[in-house]
Amino acid sequence: VQLQASGGGLVQAGGSLRLSCAASGSTADDYAIGWFRQAPGKKREGVSCISSNGGTTYYADSVEGRFTISRDNAKSTAYLQMNSLKPEDTAVYYCTADRRCRFYSGAQRFRAADFRSWGQGTQVTVSS
Repeated sequence: VQLQASGGGLVQAGGSLRLSCAASGSTADDYAIGWFRQAPGKKREGVSCISSNGGTTYYADSVEGRFTISRDNAKSTAYLQMNSLKPEDTAVYYCTADRRCRFYSGAQRFRAADFRSWGQGTQVTVSS
């Protein structure tokens, strides 16, 4: 599956952005979609994941209650609605895909190594 992320930009703290991840390939709708982010000098961090049918969603503790992941399989597109943005949300955001979401206990809820397909990133900058 091929992935194309878009929708990043510059926003003030407290504002909102919606990222999109367009998936292509004959079996794109069979894949779970995840979002990761990476800030300069930091490790890539898992943010959220949605199952292939959209019925199950997972979130990192740092974004729970502020971000919402969704998908429209008719359009082969997943979304990440980001509200109440904070300067610490500034990062390059990547969408990724694999057969299912894997959600872990502890500080690291998602592992990048679990996802095989990656799109290019989109920059999100939140000013204070």
